[in-house]
Amino acid sequence: MLSTMRLRRMREVLTGYVERGDVPGVVALVSRRGQTHVEALGTTAYGGGRPMSADTIFRVSSMTKPITAAATMMLVEECRIRLDDPVDALLPELADRQVLRSMGAALHDTVPAFRPVTVRDLLTFTWGFGQVYAPADAYPVLKAAWDLDIGMGEPRPRAMPDQDEWLKRLGSLPLMAQPGEKWFYNTGSDVLGVLLSRASGLSYADFLLERVFAPLGMTDTGFSVVSLERLANGYWGDPVEALDTQEEWASVPPFFSGAGGVVSTVDDFFAFGRMMLGAGPQRLLSRPSLATMTADHLTRGQKVLPHWVADEFAASGWGFGGKVTTHRHTIADTPGRYGWDGGLGTSWRIDPAEEMITILMTQRAWSSPEPPPILRDFWTLAYQAIDD
Repeated sequence: MLSTMRLRRMREVLTGYVERGDVPGVVALVSRRGQTHVEALGTTAYGGGRPMSADTIFRVSSMTKPITAAATMMLVEECRIRLDDPVDALLPELADRQVLRSMGAALHDTVPAFRPVTVRDLLTFTWGFGQVYAPADAYPVLKAAWDLDIGMGEPRPRAMPDQDEWLKRLGSLPLMAQPGEKWFYNTGSDVLGVLLSRASGLSYADFLLERVFAPLGMTDTGFSVVSLERLANGYWGDPVEALDTQEEWASVPPFFSGAGGVVSTVDDFFAFGRMMLGAGPQRLLSRPSLATMTADHLTRGQKVLPHWVADEFAASGWGFGGKVTTHRHTIADTPGRYGWDGGLGTSWRIDPAEEMITILMTQRAWSSPEPPPILRDFWTLAYQAIDD
């Protein structure tokens, strides 16, 4: 069970973040073994806005990744794609890859890929290409990727080309490493979105609506907002600046990003979390598929991240589309805990051992890949509330 007294501590600490102006508002959910607690504090904008609520819409950015992984596993279960098959048949733009001799090499200084890219490579982010935590001009390949507008930064739905042009641009670049060699963030999920679209014959948005969002009752989740009035304002930086105009999310974008394009609510992501725990009324995936998704698939060598946060996997690994806790490092680190965060200010985890779901929604963007204090405190507050 969850302690009522300890949940009050959560409210007090999160209220402090709102009163100090660290965030204009926050919605937090903790659910464990049938007991669910929600806190909605502050407003959707600095200096005004609507009161935060469980149906406030947020740009969940990289929390899109576990959704994309679950959607991929649905087609794996139907044998329409296979984990260890090359993606060449559906994504010919990524066939016959060339690989840089080193990250700092010129774009033409390459060797042939040892093997094709597979679906598993994309799910585990080991296919050889992705975002790098470095200035845009740090490496020739990184500068070229930024110049091509293929999504090397925060989600910008109106700045992307359509999926075929996007994949053509991506396919014009060499890989940063051999398939299966290293973990690179983000881009694998975008490639999966295109793969699922081509495998299903639907746009990726329509595929998710038909196969995931509608069955789970996620009526406020998609690639554009159903109501601008309910969309929380986005902010980043110190001093605070507006992240974008609200209207940027009001229309259907040209590219449906499987890595970071979704908007959603606490209520909707709670429904997705219940499905992932096998506790909801709709079982979109079998128990073995869920277990496969939430297992650590990285080798020790793949966890060496010279171009990311060095200790990202100090107590964890990577499953399909999300981080997996491997051993206890803090009170919130239950082995097997799975999920991921959105760099625009959101977080979602499931914990099968505790039968627990935690969700935090703000719209103050992270300043680095490391979780901000409000998120680290929320995880502590959620787990200190366990009382049995």
